[in-house]
Amino acid sequence: MDLEPGTMDSVRTGPYGQIFRPDNFVFGQSGAGNNWAKGHYTEGAELIDAVLDVVRKEAENCDCLQGFQVCHSLGGGTGSGMGTLLISKIREEYPDRMMLTFSVFPSPKVSDTVVETYNATLSIHQLVERMLMSVWCWTMRLYMISVSGHSS
Repeated sequence: MDLEPGTMDSVRTGPYGQIFRPDNFVFGQSGAGNNWAKGHYTEGAELIDAVLDVVRKEAENCDCLQGFQVCHSLGGGTGSGMGTLLISKIREEYPDRMMLTFSVFPSPKVSDTVVETYNATLSIHQLVERMLMSVWCWTMRLYMISVSGHSS
């Protein structure tokens, strides 16, 4: 899911695009403008039902659904705002299932916008309240790994 089509187009046409079901791509047209509130309360809220329909269809296809994994960035408006909205809604619909996030935190050294720290701060409360487990990664460390080619 994304609130703007550009990223989804890159994934769909990329080398791994064929592993995803075309029906599972859900995206908006306007984006969240790196704004947590737009992702959580306005643009994200308009798209959340379509995302939940995809989640529900995938869950119904499972023989024994154990839980959910959500991978998202906490720097932009979609990953932070709509990501935490999605977590909240999944929690409501599937309260007895495990929830795990892989959350990428912003770094001032790699950041392209000043509000990333605020977006992450607003997301942390939601994650602490609703998650069984969160794995937190830092953008700077991931950047260093990608540039150097190894994790040491």
